[in-house]
Amino acid sequence: MTDTPPDRLALDPRSPYYDAEALNRGVGVRFNGEERDNVEEYSVSEGWIRVQVGRSRDRRGNPMTIKIKGVVEPYYLAQG
Repeated sequence: MTDTPPDRLALDPRSPYYDAEALNRGVGVRFNGEERDNVEEYSVSEGWIRVQVGRSRDRRGNPMTIKIKGVVEPYYLAQG
């Protein structure tokens, strides 16, 4: 396994960008220099993160999300 998280990663198992191995290892996201713990999906190359909007749900019961553009820096969490 590499020391660099994937370029794009999603928490939703139905997504083609879902990676169970990376998520089990623990991935943190720094967005515009600020640590974020509510990221549902990110893309480093495209420069965006997707975060939940409150407790709102869509008609299928999935959380409503918005896409925010900026500098995305994913990293693996230190294993203790």
